[in-house]
Amino acid sequence: MLSAKSLFQEILDNDASFRLFCSIAASGEAQGGWENGRIAALVPRSERALAPKIARHGADEDKHGRIFHALLRKRGLEPVPVPPDTDYTMLLERLGIGLTHDKLRADRPLTVADIVTYLAHSRVTEQRASEQMRLLRRHFVDHPDIGRAVRMISNDEDNHLAYCHEELLRLAHAGHGRAIQRVLRECALAEIRVYRDVSLAVMAHMGRLLRWSRPRNALLAAGVHALYAWERAVGWRRMVTLETPERRDALGGPAPKTAEFA
Repeated sequence: MLSAKSLFQEILDNDASFRLFCSIAASGEAQGGWENGRIAALVPRSERALAPKIARHGADEDKHGRIFHALLRKRGLEPVPVPPDTDYTMLLERLGIGLTHDKLRADRPLTVADIVTYLAHSRVTEQRASEQMRLLRRHFVDHPDIGRAVRMISNDEDNHLAYCHEELLRLAHAGHGRAIQRVLRECALAEIRVYRDVSLAVMAHMGRLLRWSRPRNALLAAGVHALYAWERAVGWRRMVTLETPERRDALGGPAPKTAEFA
């Protein structure tokens, strides 16, 4: 029976597919770490209180990248180059979603509008990350090789999502509500399209590595397209709502000290 658990188990059990999976994940997390680090350094004066939270967000992303590299080392594997068609972060940037790398490389302070864009983009992408990690946690939380990594990353992604909700609500109450809703909708509609394209690309690469049959490839592609159809019709709305999170001040204070993943 084809299920999310059996599909990921197959990827996990094969060195080549696991190597590609971890390489893609590590690259995306490292990119997120760099972006958050630059945003923290460029926060406008009026939002300086937000800088430590953004920096912690970036530190978490860097940590996740190290975790995926550690998982590769445990298997005696080296990372591989990330295929361009699976680069979720860069594909979003090409659609004009989030803050451009050119802006982040400059030394000019960001504006409050830039912070709104950053938080709205993060709220959408962290929704996806949180959902994906909850799926892995449901099926692999007790797995001897990846269980600890799944628990750690899933908890962080839930914190990131809570932080985005809380900060966007604060800015909405400060008068930026209309801009926030506009940017959230733009980000959500672009994200679901990029997620569809990246999912199809990842499945195609995995299919070649695992020698999946043509009917199986077609079935998986149909599933991706069906998910996109649902998200395009109604599912995108879950990415644009704002609610007071149960986890308050999720990224406030110093990051908890944990032993380095190995």
